Amino acid sequence: MIDHLKWLKPRSLPLLFSTASLFLLSLPASAAEKVYVSLGLLEISVSVDSLEKYAEDGTVTPELGAYTRYLNQQQKQRLQEVLTIPAELDTIAISQFLYSPQGEAILRQFGEIVDTKHRQGGFYAIRAGLILASAKEEELTLLTFLRHFPTEGLRINSGRGFELVNQLSRFIRETEEAVTLIKGKSQAQISLSTQDDLFLHDLESQGNVAFQTESLRLVDRERDFVRVGVRSPSQREILAELYLPETSEPPPLIMISHGLGSDRHTYAYLAENLASYGFAVATIEHPGSNVRQLESLMMGLEGEISPPEELVNRPLDIQFLLDYLEQNYSEDIDTNNVGVIGQSYGGYTSLAVAGATIDYPTVASRCDNQDKAAVLNLSLLLQCQLTRLPEEDYQFNDPRIQAVFAMNPFASKIFGEEGMANIDVPTLILAGSEDTVTPALTEQIRPFTWLDVPNQYLVLLKGGTHFSLIPPAEGDAIAIPTEAIGPDPEIAQGYVEALTTAFFKTHLAQKSEYQAYLSPNYFQQISQSLMPIFLINRLSPEELAN
Repeated sequence: MIDHLKWLKPRSLPLLFSTASLFLLSLPASAAEKVYVSLGLLEISVSVDSLEKYAEDGTVTPELGAYTRYLNQQQKQRLQEVLTIPAELDTIAISQFLYSPQGEAILRQFGEIVDTKHRQGGFYAIRAGLILASAKEEELTLLTFLRHFPTEGLRINSGRGFELVNQLSRFIRETEEAVTLIKGKSQAQISLSTQDDLFLHDLESQGNVAFQTESLRLVDRERDFVRVGVRSPSQREILAELYLPETSEPPPLIMISHGLGSDRHTYAYLAENLASYGFAVATIEHPGSNVRQLESLMMGLEGEISPPEELVNRPLDIQFLLDYLEQNYSEDIDTNNVGVIGQSYGGYTSLAVAGATIDYPTVASRCDNQDKAAVLNLSLLLQCQLTRLPEEDYQFNDPRIQAVFAMNPFASKIFGEEGMANIDVPTLILAGSEDTVTPALTEQIRPFTWLDVPNQYLVLLKGGTHFSLIPPAEGDAIAIPTEAIGPDPEIAQGYVEALTTAFFKTHLAQKSEYQAYLSPNYFQQISQSLMPIFLINRLSPEELAN
């Protein structure tokens, strides 16, 4: 299990993922002054002192040796590493996250595994231990957490722990089987194709169209904003960057929606590339789920990673900016021929404005047990926030949207089968096989099988993670650790530059000659061994289930 999650070493990753990762890595070995593990009728224990000596220099005390003799050398080394992996998070950041609804959901999950010696419940003890450990000058590690666990002993519910490990192992196996299926279907299409392998351009390089940029600062005073439990008038400041190419006719417009903890500059590389091919591009910043939101959370100024109303406000942000551009740039942009790109939370946003619908009662029933699954699928912490909003018929479809390109989106609970089937525009979904935030199988591959539209594409980056498409952070942005990015982000970003150009040239600009690029043949040509790329056009639920 640990080998599949080794990139999750917490450094300065956005707060949700850092804390969850620390918990995941803690599963195989935990202790306080003593750790107690029940194995059926048997109970074993080991002291923190023994674990500390082992972590420092590999010393195996007699009591620890009784257990390590059952481990191979690789497992022993991994145990030593797990005990000392640092999490670079300060006390306020830890505290703010663990008191947020998302943090409490994670705590409830692990409170079923980690308990006090006298079985008083692990929820509060885990939270206290993490906060106390982070308040010290030393690094927050599993060992420092154990030293500050607020009771004399820590008890592991081995049954629930093994259940979680088995769930994760099964999920990993099913994901690997799905990846193998997609790879095979893609390669089969190559062998059957008679398509010419000579392509017009190197789409991984910029085009030759000049463009100008403008910065927009808009205030939406008209919107009737959603608030938890009530509706109240307010206003929302929208920042955006506009890229205007020098073309003879108003070009199609592409809007880019960022993910949680990013901003309007995150996908500047993609916007510049698309503008160089003659598209107008608008990159939008969503106030309640941008980098400032996470920074405010870590400073104690906000109580949530992202408030639930963002599920509603984000799609409305797209419509608001599109309305503004339609009113003020109609001579420069074709605002009735619009494509939308989104990553992660932006992937959800893009699918919503492209026609995917939300069935509130269905989402509520699916989210009954979100805490049980949140460790395996962190995106549920955002999807199931819908149940905290007023029960309404939430629909965000905008008829001006003519194509959607969703990267690492979450869709399983928030849209489901019926919601995804309502998309009626060309759709491309991109997945990373090593994505542990919006897992490929549940959030992209399975939802792809629910699409019912003629032009549909599923692209798989083998070895890609949730962060492979995000360039290094600049300025005050929250840094993403190297382990989380995947083999080589430049490879992934080059793929996406080529893909978005081909997809929108075909389905927005109506340039049929670019259809050749949306083929397994082209993907085979540009695929690199560090991160192979595969494309398929159809996948049925039955194929995936077999």
